[in-house]
Amino acid sequence: MDQTVKMLKELTDANGIPGNEREPRQVMEKHISDYADDISYDHLGSLIAKKTGKAGGPKIMIAGHLDEIGFMVTQIDDNGFLKFETVGGWWSQVMLAQRVNVMTKQGNIVGVIGSKPPHILPADQRKKAVEIKDMFIDIGASSKEEAENFGVKPGDSVVPICDFTVMNNEKIMMAKAWDNRIGCAIAIEALKRLQGEEHPNEVYGVGAVQEEVGLRGAKTAAHKIAPDIGFAVDVGIAGDTPGVSDNDARAKIGKGPQVLVFDRSMVSHKGLRDFVTGIAHEHNIPFQYEAMSGGGTDAGSIHLSGDGVPSLAVTVPTRYIHTHAAILHRDDFENAVKLIVEVTKRLDADTVKKIIFD
Repeated sequence: MDQTVKMLKELTDANGIPGNEREPRQVMEKHISDYADDISYDHLGSLIAKKTGKAGGPKIMIAGHLDEIGFMVTQIDDNGFLKFETVGGWWSQVMLAQRVNVMTKQGNIVGVIGSKPPHILPADQRKKAVEIKDMFIDIGASSKEEAENFGVKPGDSVVPICDFTVMNNEKIMMAKAWDNRIGCAIAIEALKRLQGEEHPNEVYGVGAVQEEVGLRGAKTAAHKIAPDIGFAVDVGIAGDTPGVSDNDARAKIGKGPQVLVFDRSMVSHKGLRDFVTGIAHEHNIPFQYEAMSGGGTDAGSIHLSGDGVPSLAVTVPTRYIHTHAAILHRDDFENAVKLIVEVTKRLDADTVKKIIFD
């Protein structure tokens, strides 16, 4: 396992739902600190690693988000079963019988998401998806008192279980939290590859918090940085699985990162989009265009900060996002890093001004 894969494993195995991103933040700081001149935080907990190429040059923000979707304990019933709320977007059909870690003050407790068994349901109900409100988490407790003795209390975070796995095709990797530890990894690698390189700007590698519940950390981090150009590096939808048509999603894993032209949170900045795709063509970096009618990225918050920030989302096509186990291709990660680095090296003051005002 090479050093990059080890970093990806550490990032994705870390547990951190919105509002409790401490573990992935510590991992990101460990891996980015050698390449940053300064590390700071906003007051919500977003990590901001600054690397200066030219002091006073344009500020370039490269933001992944630290949080992953998960759950929160809301109550413990008399028999020791846990009721919960989703934190981030979940589709009920991917949840049942999945293992989870309940993060208590005494350590993690393994549980499983359960519901009434289909064997005792009327025939018409068996054909319907179980509603999330009717699910619970079974941690093997026999009573409320025993669950509390385990350390469980309302407000505890609950995180999916899926260990990082390199698949038989070693370019294909599976993990629970590609959304969006892969963006954090891109920010880390971008600063690493800018070491010893001249770049006419100040670069900020950001691990934002609370993206999955409203793009919140990117808003506060952008306020602190006041960037001139913003990039959200995230996951995108891969459309290369059975039953998905090109009209649903066109991107394929292994065919390059996605340049997002439109989503629910932002219409991408045309000048920046054209500049980035031009660099991609110049350096023969493969990429794919993408548009999403639903969902958004941290670029949605970044571009509305201050007086407005030309922003773009560059994403890695990923299968099965917002489930316990997602899959992506290492080449797409590597090409996303290469694209961000080559773009950053060209963003001098005159170029940024041209992007903004042309």
